[in-house]
Amino acid sequence: MTANLWTASNLAMEGEVVHEYEGFIGWVLSLMTTLGEPGVGVALFIETFFPPMPSEAVLPGAGFLAYDGHMNVWLAILWATIGCLVGAWGFYAIGALLGRDRTKWLVEKTPLLEVEDFYKAERFFARFGGLAVLLGRCVPLVRSFISVPAGIERMPILKFSVYTVIGSAVWNSIWIGLGYAFGPAIKPILVQWSGLISNIVLVVIALLFLWFVIVRVRKLLKARSADNAPTL
Repeated sequence: MTANLWTASNLAMEGEVVHEYEGFIGWVLSLMTTLGEPGVGVALFIETFFPPMPSEAVLPGAGFLAYDGHMNVWLAILWATIGCLVGAWGFYAIGALLGRDRTKWLVEKTPLLEVEDFYKAERFFARFGGLAVLLGRCVPLVRSFISVPAGIERMPILKFSVYTVIGSAVWNSIWIGLGYAFGPAIKPILVQWSGLISNIVLVVIALLFLWFVIVRVRKLLKARSADNAPTL
């Protein structure tokens, strides 16, 4: 009887969190509330392969939920780090399985990607090695793709995993910690303005993605026209 009452109370609490907040913020909080701490890992795994959903917009939500009593802050950091590690293994496997030439070919054939990006990642990894993996975990976009040259160079998987865990744990701790620390201040704001804030976040993400697409398309068109220009 007591267990049933406890379960019902938990479900009611989760439903309150789900319906109290709106929009993108509500969806993120709902995912993490429904799945608990593993939901933080799922969100970070998705972020690894879908950079437009930045971890900077997800991790503070986990910290806020921890402040609000819906999850353990240390388990949230642990699961976020696990999600980052599994995602990093995915990109590492791509580089290791395809090798340098096929990965380079794939980059060349993928719309909006430039082979120069591939070369830059190679040079960055060749110069800093394990440190590139460690520091790269704290840099947007880089934290996902730095695993590819690590896989191509067959960096020892244990060493790669250790660097990834350390870098990810630091990054996750900072953002989850901020959400936890500022929970008392941001809760009233989220309750009243979560829908508006969600729309602003989505608009900013969309504008950044649009800017990225426009810049890349212009560069590709310019390069193509230069290649087709008659030589004198």
